[in-house]
Amino acid sequence: MKRNLLRAIPVAVTIAVGIGLSAHHARAQMPNPADFAMTPIPTPAQPDAIALYPGVAPGSEAATQTEQWESLPKDRVVRNVTHPTLTPILPAKGKATGTAVIVAPGGGFMVLSMDSEGYQVAHWLADHGIAAFVLKYRLNPTPASEAEMTAMNNRMFFPAPGAARPPLPHSELAVADAQQAVRLVRRRAAEWGVDPKHIGMVGFSAGAMTVLQVALKNAADARADFIATIYGPMDAVEVPPDAPAIFVAHAADDPLIGVETFGLVEAWHKAGAPVELHVYEHGGHGFGASHRGTTSDLWMDEFYAWMQDRGDLTAAH
Repeated sequence: MKRNLLRAIPVAVTIAVGIGLSAHHARAQMPNPADFAMTPIPTPAQPDAIALYPGVAPGSEAATQTEQWESLPKDRVVRNVTHPTLTPILPAKGKATGTAVIVAPGGGFMVLSMDSEGYQVAHWLADHGIAAFVLKYRLNPTPASEAEMTAMNNRMFFPAPGAARPPLPHSELAVADAQQAVRLVRRRAAEWGVDPKHIGMVGFSAGAMTVLQVALKNAADARADFIATIYGPMDAVEVPPDAPAIFVAHAADDPLIGVETFGLVEAWHKAGAPVELHVYEHGGHGFGASHRGTTSDLWMDEFYAWMQDRGDLTAAH
């Protein structure tokens, strides 16, 4: 975000929160239970997927769950991941910018939205000259039964009247996998035509939480050069020294992770680290690569423009 806009954050927050609290808009963007109906599907071929670790992933030595794939009306998801992978989706050589982006799908650490927050985003990036890498990271265990899984989803997204929504989950294993992904891309950067000083991350919802934690942990060997959090938490954080530039996109009518605060953006700005914020009037939660007919559809174009403005796409032509 440009400095003159950042100075106006208190005013911008007032406007955005007023929009977000509109009952009409909130109802319009609530998830539909039918969108969560799961149908088991065979595990798809993943010939290009690269294991993040040699052998068993540290911390999953005692894991007993089996990876499961399901189709939803508008997506495919995977859950019970215990063998994390990274799948490269590379641009044509004449189009490559030398920039890489690791894509971390969301799904409440219960599932991963592999199409609309994974492969579709990665293919868009590759079509625009950016080497993309879809991260299939480890999740919290879920019951094998689709019926039990649906009940868990309902408790999270459709709590009974008067019932509190469960607290947002987290996963330290997911953060470890995201850090390992940065190490892997940087180590093999020459092989993939990537500039090791232009490696970014974009995460959605739980993936945004994961990407943010990678930045906050600030491990010297797993530091991304820039990050993007898409409908992730907006609470204030303690920003580390030399924090990466951050691009933040959110919808004011998000019914799951609201915008009552812009603490994340303010903290980044106070730390003197580069930050850009986009708050869309409509879009709800989970807009990803979908097209909802709202201005949130433009977030990828704006993310690209931000990278270009920062000089991350200098080789583009």
